[in-house]
Amino acid sequence: MTYEELQAKVLAFRDERDWAQFHNPKDLAISISLEAAELLECFQWSGADVDAAKKREQMAEELADVMNYCILMADTLDIDLLEAVSAKIEKNAAKYPVDKAKGSSAKYNELQ
Repeated sequence: MTYEELQAKVLAFRDERDWAQFHNPKDLAISISLEAAELLECFQWSGADVDAAKKREQMAEELADVMNYCILMADTLDIDLLEAVSAKIEKNAAKYPVDKAKGSSAKYNELQ
């Protein structure tokens, strides 16, 4: 499935239910954050188990919820999500040049 097909499917789901009326930027941003928190919840109390392989299916569902709300938010704000992601990668590439950032978890302003 292409991004355009996925986007159309998400928007059709919304439109069939007449939910666009409820999708303002504030509520969509809250929904993205809440779904991301549910994804994070998969790791709560996991101790040293940072893999959480036993919760893979739940993690996939929460990640899908985040993606759905991101698609809805992009539509509401008339943002081309693929273009925005591509532009952000280019911006990050300038902040994190390979020769300085490779193998490092340092923030861009702390790279040597």
